[in-house]
Amino acid sequence: MQNTIFRRLLTVAAVAIIALPALAEARAGAGSSSGSRGGKTDQAPAPTQTAPTSKPVERSTTPAQPAQKSATTAPGAAAQQSGGFMSRNPFLSGMMGGMLGAGLIGMMFGGGFGAGLGGAAGMLGLLLQIALIGGLVYIAVRLIRGRMAGNNPQPAQPAYAFAGTTAGTPPQQQHHAQPMARSELSPGRALLAGVGGAATAGSASVGLAINEDDYKSFESLLTDIQAAYSTGALGKLRELATPEMVGYFSEQLSANASRGVENKTEQVKFEQGDLSEAWSEAGLDYATVAMRFSMIDVTRRMSDGAIVEGNEQVRTEATEVWTFLRSRGGKWILSAIQQT
Repeated sequence: MQNTIFRRLLTVAAVAIIALPALAEARAGAGSSSGSRGGKTDQAPAPTQTAPTSKPVERSTTPAQPAQKSATTAPGAAAQQSGGFMSRNPFLSGMMGGMLGAGLIGMMFGGGFGAGLGGAAGMLGLLLQIALIGGLVYIAVRLIRGRMAGNNPQPAQPAYAFAGTTAGTPPQQQHHAQPMARSELSPGRALLAGVGGAATAGSASVGLAINEDDYKSFESLLTDIQAAYSTGALGKLRELATPEMVGYFSEQLSANASRGVENKTEQVKFEQGDLSEAWSEAGLDYATVAMRFSMIDVTRRMSDGAIVEGNEQVRTEATEVWTFLRSRGGKWILSAIQQT
């Protein structure tokens, strides 16, 4: 009897443990890391106080960026590196070959390097040839050393990677932007506060300044997207997210419908957030923001509305990294979600 009760308790505990991840992953995004961050899709977002780390993007329609080739591996540079010094300087090699060949032929016929000349004249010719060969060797050595020095320049000084730094300004004079924090503009109103836009690495993107209105848009998108996902309003989601992200949301909603359940995410409340990075590339602006938020997150059975996952009396909390994009002069929409 006791063994039977013990086995039943173990079964209940196992079911509860299996259900725990589902309770935390039922919201929009389903706990996955997906979407596109432009040219930074394959790069980890800059760490923040809210999200020191984040998982890489697992699903994306953006193709992987090829590794940049260094100047020494470029086709033109590779062609210059091929072959030895003599092959790259045919005039010198021809002169030295001719002189050495003439001397060797003379030696083969018994006259040495001074063949055809007699007494002091032969000795003078020998010394002249040795001097010419020595001068050519000296010039060759100098040229080789100069070329080697040109192919091994001094390493560049490391760039200072810090949000808010100004390119070209000495480190001691750079202004470090303070992390953004939650502030209250009015009762019950939370906002991402602060200014800044980190200058980002790479010539394909440039730093972007983010203002207070942008932060309000990010917070509003957080709540609006969760509300639209909760009601299965794909039409509304198309106004708030990229077609790629809408496709992922549609997959999640279809999976729920197949199971005969629907997820309800209600009373979403932004708790804290800060800017990871912001940049512009290819005519689009991007902003990656770390956000911590809480909500009532439950999954109900469609047939009778019974709760099968979650607790409508207990708020759950999540921290995610969201990336938004906009066309120049347009509005922000969601383009990626990454888990922490």
